[in-house]
Amino acid sequence: MLAALADDVRWPNAWEGGWLSGRDEVRAYWRRQWQEIDPTVEPVNFDVLGDGRVAVRVRQTVKALDGAPLDEREVLHIYRFHGDVVVEMEVEQPTSG
Repeated sequence: MLAALADDVRWPNAWEGGWLSGRDEVRAYWRRQWQEIDPTVEPVNFDVLGDGRVAVRVRQTVKALDGAPLDEREVLHIYRFHGDVVVEMEVEQPTSG
């Protein structure tokens, strides 16, 4: 997955807050996250926005490492590409519809 990200990707730290910059920060973030929680996202819908970004509505399920449910909801993952790599990802709450 990291190979699909630009070297200087801008990525949300949706778990702890703030933003990450670059593959190394994203890698470290994912490792920290997976040591504490078990997040899963399932794509529900894809839309190409007018500015070329791709919005992916996902069903996000977060469990404790023992399998206990912590959170489940739909969110939007919005990706901006340069060529074939992701240069930025945002997380938003979906609007109705």
